[in-house]
Amino acid sequence: MSRPKTALSVINEAHLDALAESLTDSIGENPAAVKAAALRGAQHLSLASSAAVLAVEGVSKTFQLNGKALTVLSDFSLAVTKGEFISIVGSSGCGKSTLLRLIAGLDNSYDGSIVWLGDKVSGTSLDRGLVFQEHRLFPWLTVEKNVALALESSGLSQQEIDARVKHQIELVGLSGFAQAFPHQISGGMSQRVAIARALVLKPRLLLLDEPFGALDALTRLKMQQELQRLWETEGTTSILVTHDVEEAVFLGDRVVVMEANPGRIKRVVDVDLPRPRHRASAAFQRIKDDVLSDFIEIS
Repeated sequence: MSRPKTALSVINEAHLDALAESLTDSIGENPAAVKAAALRGAQHLSLASSAAVLAVEGVSKTFQLNGKALTVLSDFSLAVTKGEFISIVGSSGCGKSTLLRLIAGLDNSYDGSIVWLGDKVSGTSLDRGLVFQEHRLFPWLTVEKNVALALESSGLSQQEIDARVKHQIELVGLSGFAQAFPHQISGGMSQRVAIARALVLKPRLLLLDEPFGALDALTRLKMQQELQRLWETEGTTSILVTHDVEEAVFLGDRVVVMEANPGRIKRVVDVDLPRPRHRASAAFQRIKDDVLSDFIEIS
């Protein structure tokens, strides 16, 4: 699936370095400060120039901890276009999950602006589905009933609910397990149910908060492939937060690299690779190593 280029995706690392050096020579500014300012400017330009369905602009979030103010997000700006898959990667404590909660409308206490489809986010909406790291299924309900629970207040007829639930269960590859209970299926299958429950509402934005973090390595790889297939089938605008750089590159059109204390965007990396992606390819490894270099020294 192709997506339009935004101003931010055109202004790459080399452009920022060159601009920093140029301004340093002409006005004596510190290169790092100039580069950071240029990145912020590119982010704001992206918001204005792209056909964004989601515009996060200048968002900061502060918590009170033991009587002291703790800023977990600072001046975060990002534009997301329709059908785009954004991966956000960063270490623990950089504000990734907090950001998803703000976009989902679960927390409205922040500075800045979050606009979804032209309206400021002021609460939760069926338009924005959220999948957590834990599947959070009700153990006394079958797979079918866990998925159907999301439609309980939808106003749809029982026939429409049954049709939607059946379709989503088929889509995540669990047709033979509709009557199974959570304790009768694996962790990976439970996460498929959680994704089906989010998708059955037909959200226009899917928010994924480390949905595969608790799975074993092999199951995680399979679920990443499954999520990529679902995204290609449904075309749902998606934002994934993860600690896993390979996962971020495998799934994302862009990888937003965050730094902590406070959480902010360090840079945004375009993943211009065809799908399905091959992890062993030289191009994939180059992008993965490029993103990893923000966290560890690559020899």
